[in-house]
Amino acid sequence: MHEPEEIRTANLLGAAALAVADRMTAAAAAASGVGVSGTAALVTLRGAEGIGVTELGRRIGLSQPACARMVDQLVGRGLVERERGGGRGVALRLTEAGAAAAVRAQAARRDGLRRVLAALPAQQAAGLTEALELLLTEVYGDVGSEDVLCRLCDRGACLAGEHLCPVGQAARAGQGGRGG
Repeated sequence: MHEPEEIRTANLLGAAALAVADRMTAAAAAASGVGVSGTAALVTLRGAEGIGVTELGRRIGLSQPACARMVDQLVGRGLVERERGGGRGVALRLTEAGAAAAVRAQAARRDGLRRVLAALPAQQAAGLTEALELLLTEVYGDVGSEDVLCRLCDRGACLAGEHLCPVGQAARAGQGGRGG
């Protein structure tokens, strides 16, 4: 590939990534009724109830103080509850409203992504799947955390069927990364 074509491809990837990310996160946040980080927290807690603020922050890419402030907001809105455990630990749990908001967020994300993918003919969609598997394996080395990289994913979809999640595979293989 010639350099101008490589730059063009990089520009196309960058523009598409931003457009899809903006659309996906806006739809998920609108459906949950909270901001993007709050949405990520709800989705994460849906699959990992009982974790604490520090662990939640690690999984969604927020510092402990920032995550604590966000959790305060979610508690104030009746979406999350704090539950005292043994010792100093405080477990976070979704309320019924919080669980419903997480489900709505994931559905909005999934529907928005399906609309984007519907623009591709089947053969190109299959090629995109293969390309994304390779790209995600590479990106995992930079991000180093499947929790952060997949914080809005419907993880059940990546665990079903014959195709395994490339991010999970990279994590299990210990491929690079920071703190994964």
